[in-house]
Amino acid sequence: MIKSRLFALVALLFITFSNTSAQNGSSNGMSVTIALHNPSSEINDGVAKVEVTGGVAPYQYKWSNINTPLDDAESVGLIEGMEHSVTVSDANGTKISKTFKIPAESITEIFNSKVQPAVDVLGAVLFWDAFATAGLYDPVVYASHRNLPLSAKDITSDQKYTFKKWLVADGSRVKAGDKIAVLESNANQEFFVYATAEGALEQVTKEGTIVSRKPETGSFKSPLVAKINFDTPQPLLHPNGDVKTKNIPFIVIWLILGSIFFTLRLKFVNIRGFKHSLDLARGKYDDPNAPGTITHFQAMATAVSATVGLGNIAGVAVAISLGGAGATFWMFLAGFFGMSLKFAECTLGVKYRIIDEDGRIFGGPMNYLRYGLEKRNLKKLGKFLAILFAVLGVGASFGGGNMLQSNQAFKIVSEELPFLQGHGFWFGVGFALLVGAVIIGGIKSIAKVTAKVVPIMAIFYVVGCLVVIGYHFEFIGGAFMAIVDGAFSAEALKGGFIGVLIIGLQRAAFSSEAGVGSAAIAHSASKTNHPIADGFTSLVEPFIDTMLVCTMTALVLIFTGMHETSSGLGGVELTADAFGSVVSWFPSVLAIAVFLFAFSTMVSWSYYGMRSWSYLFGRSKKLELVYKVLYLLFVVLGASVSLGAVLSFADMMILAMSFPNIIGLYIMAPEINADMKAYWKKLKEGKLYINPKFIKSND
Repeated sequence: MIKSRLFALVALLFITFSNTSAQNGSSNGMSVTIALHNPSSEINDGVAKVEVTGGVAPYQYKWSNINTPLDDAESVGLIEGMEHSVTVSDANGTKISKTFKIPAESITEIFNSKVQPAVDVLGAVLFWDAFATAGLYDPVVYASHRNLPLSAKDITSDQKYTFKKWLVADGSRVKAGDKIAVLESNANQEFFVYATAEGALEQVTKEGTIVSRKPETGSFKSPLVAKINFDTPQPLLHPNGDVKTKNIPFIVIWLILGSIFFTLRLKFVNIRGFKHSLDLARGKYDDPNAPGTITHFQAMATAVSATVGLGNIAGVAVAISLGGAGATFWMFLAGFFGMSLKFAECTLGVKYRIIDEDGRIFGGPMNYLRYGLEKRNLKKLGKFLAILFAVLGVGASFGGGNMLQSNQAFKIVSEELPFLQGHGFWFGVGFALLVGAVIIGGIKSIAKVTAKVVPIMAIFYVVGCLVVIGYHFEFIGGAFMAIVDGAFSAEALKGGFIGVLIIGLQRAAFSSEAGVGSAAIAHSASKTNHPIADGFTSLVEPFIDTMLVCTMTALVLIFTGMHETSSGLGGVELTADAFGSVVSWFPSVLAIAVFLFAFSTMVSWSYYGMRSWSYLFGRSKKLELVYKVLYLLFVVLGASVSLGAVLSFADMMILAMSFPNIIGLYIMAPEINADMKAYWKKLKEGKLYINPKFIKSND
């Protein structure tokens, strides 16, 4: 009873602001009252509603939440415990500005609000735009016109209307809010179309035609009612009136430049070495007597299992819906260059590994940063970078490699199996037992499982994509034209060329983890006498992860028109809709794929985190067991609790791992190049060990 009364008290909490903050020093009797409401213990669902008395209507509400429209007196989805603001102005220009906080009540809300500032700081570093800061380009997104599709707010994608009549002549000037056309439903109900900006109206749809929000099959573009052409290019705005910008994040440039540098430095090893990479993956050069514990294929499968995850489904859906079909081209190209960066880090991961008396292997960026830089008289720098990498690696393993996967897997599986809804804890317990059964056995157990799961899940998902693509096969030419056209001549509505370019590069960089250094930890356990061989093996990984799986997801979205019908929010749901548009039960197939992707990512990242943990705290088996227990607890936590800011922070730590890693790779680039040349020479001279079964088959 007491709890319910407290809840009611919070729900009715009013904060009345004084009317002293006005443009002309007087509010003319206008006052603002804000009702704050915390509807549940879930995070990020705070509500603030403004009530205005006095002044001259209509009122405008400028919220700090960019997703709240200027004409909306209520803002939802606010972070509890964080400071927000609103500026209310009336028709005479009188303004009142104040800040407020939604009371954080539950432990998760309080914790989320405390972590959010750290997310903002780390995000400011990772996504800082050095080019815009230096004034080298204008990050503001401009548009020469405003496309006017049917309102997603009033019409669902499957509703159809007859375009009854134009109310404004072609070429006439209109203002935002003007009625410009009338639609008629099957039930003879009329529906008005309104102008959303000021400019010259260009009629696109003819009277008497049937219209809907769903693209015609094979068109790959949302149907337009009209265009409103501006006299001069206008900046695009967020719903709250803030100017939209398309920044060039520093982390993306950092990863892409590293990829391009090593592609050129190693003379396009991603092309020259690809055939040899396949030979290594299929075991042609496997030496059973070589030091190490897993085969080249198992190392590759473990690394791929960590990168082929939700980013290939949800992340690509968001990228394509925001960047359009053209983002696919840049995503593919970034995957191509990322192959060379993977080559560099995985080579050093094996070269600087340590094998103890029990045969346990400790390797990865921690080792080559520590000992590789020490060889170059950079001992202090090497120690610092190695410790920084290890700290980030532990955090990333608990967050992006664990809780995020568990959380998203529960969401999509519970949608297909409704009886699971509300039982995230028990789903997490079951998931933890499944993951624990694999990771307790260490890298050998992990490699055996991933070597079986990765091919199955990749084939499973790709076949599903091919079915969707095959269903629309006659439109394949148009789809690829949409990709090429969108990559080089993107519409202003999608953010222009820079926007599409960066969205595509960003998704590829985040998806393949090339430059992050994580794959080097898996490859360090490989059975080989030649560290450079694992560099070659790793070339396959960005090809599978980004150039194949990500591209397949993008094509499914483009072929079904889903890239034009979503705001970019809810990536998994968007991909599920794309699959479901062809075969009704395909979303269930996708749910299985998501579960497998999440499971494989978690078992691989457990090893990455454990090796980072061992570097920081020692190589004791007891300490490793402590890490594994903690890891499994985080599996349960991820599935059962909403931890938005925590997940965001931990996911960002994966990207931050690239800073110390790539610095070390640049310094050791000459060493990598020299080792590659020596290996090429041995390969050409036939001095490498060849598995006897391949000799018998005259391969």
